[in-house]
Parts: sequence; C-alpha cells; structure tokens
Amino acid sequence: MSLPPEPRANPSLFGHDHAAAALRDAALSGRMHHGWMLTGPRGVGKATLAWRYARWVLAGMPAAAPAGEAPLFVPPGDPLFARVAAGAHADLRSLSPSAGEKGKKVIIRVEEVRELTRFLAMTPAEGGWRVVVIEELEAMNEQAQNALLKTLEEPPPRAVLVLTTAAPDRLLPTIRSRVRRLDLFPLESAALDAVLERWMPEMPAGDRAALAGLTAGSPGRALALAEGEGLAMAREVEGFLARLPRPDLRELHALADRLASKRDGSAFVTFIALLRDALATAVRRAGRGEEAPPWLEGRGLADWALLWDMLGRLADETETLNLDRKQAVLTGLSRLSV
Repeated sequence: MSLPPEPRANPSLFGHDHAAAALRDAALSGRMHHGWMLTGPRGVGKATLAWRYARWVLAGMPAAAPAGEAPLFVPPGDPLFARVAAGAHADLRSLSPSAGEKGKKVIIRVEEVRELTRFLAMTPAEGGWRVVVIEELEAMNEQAQNALLKTLEEPPPRAVLVLTTAAPDRLLPTIRSRVRRLDLFPLESAALDAVLERWMPEMPAGDRAALAGLTAGSPGRALALAEGEGLAMAREVEGFLARLPRPDLRELHALADRLASKRDGSAFVTFIALLRDALATAVRRAGRGEEAPPWLEGRGLADWALLWDMLGRLADETETLNLDRKQAVLTGLSRLSV
C-alpha cells in the first residue's frame, strides 16, 4: 500500500470541489473572511483542504486551476509548495494535537494559542497574508478556546485562520458564531473508489470495495483501516455478531486473546470501532423500518444504543488508563450477550 502524503504535503483533493470553490470565490470576491471552520467526519479530507487553501493564499491566490484539477491548485513543483510542506514559510503557523505518551493525543494548550496571537500581531514577513491552520479544534480545552476567541473577535488585518473539526458541538458557541462554517460531506462512491485505487492499487478490487463499505465515505478512515488490518477485524466483528445472543465462551476468550495480542492496541481499537459502527448501522436500519440483522432482535433499540455508548466509554477508559485489553474485550462482549 502506498500511503498518501501528510495533509500539508498532499497535492490531491478528491470529492470536495464545491468546498474548494466556495473558499476561492469568497477570497476573490474581495470579501476574504478572517476565519473558516471546516467540519465533517474524521478522515473525510478537512485537513487536506485546509492546507490546500493555506498554500493558495500564500501563493497570491492564483485565479485559475489547470484543467482537471480541483480549485485552489498550487503545483507540487512550486518552491512555495515545498516550503509549506516543510513548515518553513514565515507567514504560516499551525497547531494540532501532539502525540503524548504511548502515542495518545493531548489537548492543544492555551500557551500554544497565545503564541499564535503574538504571531498574528506581526507584519507579514513576505508582504502578503498570514495564515494559521488549526487541526482538530475540538482538542482545545475551554481556556485555549477562550484565548482563540479573542483573536476571532478582533481579527488582525491580512490574516486568515482555517480551523478543522469533526465535533463542532464541542466548541464554544461564541467561536462557532465568529467563523464561516463550511461542511465537508462523505465522498460519493466514485470519488472514494478513485482515492482507494490510487493509494492501494495492489489491493484486489473486491477488498477495496469491502473496505469502502466500512468507512462511510471517509478516505482517511479507509486508509487507516487498511493499515490496521481493518478487513480482518471486520470479519472478527461479523463472526462475533453472528454468534449472538449466546456466543461460545471458549470462542469469546480466543477472540479476546487475538485482540489483545497486538501490544500497540491497534487490533483492540479497530475491533471496538467497527463493532460500534455495526451496532449503529443496524439500529438506524431498524429505526427506519428496513431489514435488520437477526441478532438485533434480542434487545430493544434503546438497549442497543446504551450498549453502543458503553463500548465507547470502555474503549476510552482502557486506552487512557492502560487497562487490560483482554479483560475489557470480555467485559464488553459479555454485556452484548444475553
């Protein structure tokens, strides 16, 4: 599998031409907004679009893209492209949750936001615009959000902030009211197929289709699942659900052993995420009166919703507190059994 570049170095944009065009048209109209908030599911392409817009602004906002390219195009061979990718442009700053102990993400701290405020108070070093990209804005605590709010309330001239979030409801209402929101939606099947074929050409078409079916239009999630044995974990989920309501205890322990065998916890995290997805999909189908899997009939829909929430909390606590993953699997899956 050929992994795509990081968002700040990714020259390709799939399926979000409408959003890129909205950013371009607002800027070229002379009504450049000081703050944009890009929202949408995780892995859908928010950060890729944010960095594409940042490059384009710093490049002087070229009006036309070559035929076949999405709006906001800056050629990968342009020296500015390389400077942005390397974080070496004097008029650009960025923030995102950093990796903490054992790879866990930590919050964006208020000190980091205050440093951005000082940066924005300076004159542009290259005579154009200053640009700030903040990824996963929901990782800011309230103190950091309040510090950011002061900048949004009194934006400096010739500065633009591009914020991304998968959870806008976790942000202060005052932040949401002072930025322009641009929603990114899951990719259509054709666009997602193009992404997966480009980055995973060696994967059989049937496996790519199965992977696409697990990801609800999110190319980032598809790539993450491909890296983390997503198809194998999906088969584990299907096997477990097929054995409900009374799975064999020996099989349950064998499954828990397999999920706990990866020391980095990737199998456990992927399995629980896919299991919760399967529960949510089945509940939605049943709620709409569509055909639902037989295992769903053992409980009411409200009970399944509570179990979905329980699995999420159990996974978070297990990883945050470094609890025993095998025991967490046995606890969670036993709760789903009758």
